[in-house]
Amino acid sequence: MENSLKNMALSLFIITLISATAVGMAYRVTKEPIALSKAAQKTAALAQVLPEFDNDPDAEKQTLDMEGIPVTIYHAKKGNETVGYAVETATKQGFSGDIHLMVGFLPDGKIHNIQVLQHSETPGLGSKIADPNNALVVVFRGNSPADLQMSVRRDGGDFDAITASTISSRAYIDAVERGFRAMRQIISAAEHQKEESHE
Repeated sequence: MENSLKNMALSLFIITLISATAVGMAYRVTKEPIALSKAAQKTAALAQVLPEFDNDPDAEKQTLDMEGIPVTIYHAKKGNETVGYAVETATKQGFSGDIHLMVGFLPDGKIHNIQVLQHSETPGLGSKIADPNNALVVVFRGNSPADLQMSVRRDGGDFDAITASTISSRAYIDAVERGFRAMRQIISAAEHQKEESHE
């Protein structure tokens, strides 16, 4: 009986060791391709949401914590002139989980374009937030969040919710608004620093 228990414990230990080793090896093998894929996705998103630029926005990025959500701002330039800011933002209010967006702002705060980076919304319903010309992004393009009522019409705002996807629509707007606030903080801090250096 004692030998049987020892054999079972040993077998269980060996199986666990083999499984853990296999998972570790799979992680090592896939880690770099996943990182490269994410980097390529980010580069494509930057090009998609910003006007033409010739610097490396990734080299001039800053990350802020906004209500426990990291928001990253990428500074895009052409020559020495700022052409826009890409903001990697997110919300926890999606119907099926977090939603991550890349929002491109022009220097005057107007939105150039928006791209969904990641979501788990319901296929055919909330997933429509990822459509490049969804009802929300059409309103955002060419407008500044400062000039919009940042909510769906049902809540008194300027946005028609995507059909049968009010929660996803609210989440999308929430992510854009968070990104806008983060960008304004970064610009305000940079302007303050510039004023201090001229004193």
